[in-house]
Amino acid sequence: MKIAIPNKIVGSLTLVLLLSGVSYVVAASPTLLKAKQEAAAGGYIFFSSHDEIVAMAKKEGKLRVMIGLENPNFKPLIEGFKQKYPFITDIHLEEMTSGAYQRIPLELKAGQAKGWDITHIPSQFGKEYMPYLMKYDILGMAGQGVLKIDPRMVHSSERNIIGVTSTIGVVSYNKKLISDDKVPDKWEGFLRPEFKGKKFIMDIRPLQIAGLVPAWGLERTLDFARKLAAQDPLWGRGTARINSSVAAGEYALFLENNFSSVKRAMSKDPTGSLNYKLLEPVSTIIGHHSSGILKTADQPHAALLWLEFLVSPEGQEIIDKYEPLKASVFTPGSAVAQEVRGKELSVVDWNHFTNFEGYTEKIYAAWGFPKADK
Repeated sequence: MKIAIPNKIVGSLTLVLLLSGVSYVVAASPTLLKAKQEAAAGGYIFFSSHDEIVAMAKKEGKLRVMIGLENPNFKPLIEGFKQKYPFITDIHLEEMTSGAYQRIPLELKAGQAKGWDITHIPSQFGKEYMPYLMKYDILGMAGQGVLKIDPRMVHSSERNIIGVTSTIGVVSYNKKLISDDKVPDKWEGFLRPEFKGKKFIMDIRPLQIAGLVPAWGLERTLDFARKLAAQDPLWGRGTARINSSVAAGEYALFLENNFSSVKRAMSKDPTGSLNYKLLEPVSTIIGHHSSGILKTADQPHAALLWLEFLVSPEGQEIIDKYEPLKASVFTPGSAVAQEVRGKELSVVDWNHFTNFEGYTEKIYAAWGFPKADK
C-alpha cells in the first residue's frame, strides 16, 4: 500500500534533516557518472561532489605546501583560505627556490621528500615530478563542476597539474630616447635596418622568444632568433636590472622582457621615462607556477581545496596584487587578461609544458651562446 505524503510535509522533513546536519545523497547525473567511470578506467580518483572533498578535508585540518609564488603572497593567501575553510587551521607554505628544482625529484625518488602535500612543478623539470603526483582527476572534476576550476588551467593530458599564473612578453623602452610610434608592434620589426648594431638589449635567457613556438613553430622561431642575433644587439641578464638601465637612459629598448617585470620597474621609475608595448603575437606562458598533489600527501583533500582556492577569483586577485600581475590569462579581469584582450596570442599551453625548456636551449644555441656584456 502506498501512502501519499503531502509536499508541505516533505519540505518540512527536508528542512529538519538539513538543519540537523544529517547527510543525504543526491543522485549523480549521467554525465558525472560517466566522467567518474572514465577516470577510474584511467587509474584516476574522481570525487562525485565538492561536499565529499570538504568532509574529508575537515578530518585533516592542516596543509603543507611547497609553492612557486613569492613570499608576499603567503599571508594573504593563508588568511583568504582560512576564511573560506576555517577548519583548516594549520597551514605552512614554503617557497621553492630554483636550487631545489632538481633536488626535490631526487628526494621523491629516494622516498625522502615527506611531510609535504603540494609541490611546485617547474616546467623545465616537469617530467621528473609527474610520477610522484597523486592521480586525482582534477581536469575531470573541473569539467563536471565538482571543483570550481577553469579546465584550461589544468594539464590537458596529465589531468592532475594546475597552473595558477600567466606571463606575457613585452618590449620596454625609454620614451625620452625613442617615441612610441618608432617602437615595432610586431616581433619582426626588430629585424629592420635601423635596429642593427647595438640598438636594443636582449636577455640571454630567451623565455619570451621561446613563447613564439606555438604560433610560429620551432623552425620559424629559430630562424627569427638567428636573424635577431645578426642584428648585433647588446646581451645582458636579469629583467629587473635591465629595466632599471632602460629607465636610466642607458639603453633605449629591451626585448625579451615580461609584463610583470616592467610594471614593477615603472612603479619605481622616478623619471617616468619607462614604458612598454605588447608585440604580436603576444608570447603568453601559462603554467609558469604549476602545482600538483604528492602521492605521499597526508592532507590530500585539503590540498585539493587549496588548488581550487588559488584559481578562484579571491586567490587570483591576491596573486595579481602580490606576485604581482601574474594571475592567469584565463581569469576574467586579471591584469594579463585585460592586456591581451583583442590581441593575437602565442600560448605556451600544456601541449608545450614539458618541451618549453628544450625550446629555450635551441634558441640559445641559435644565438651562438652570447655572453653578458659588462
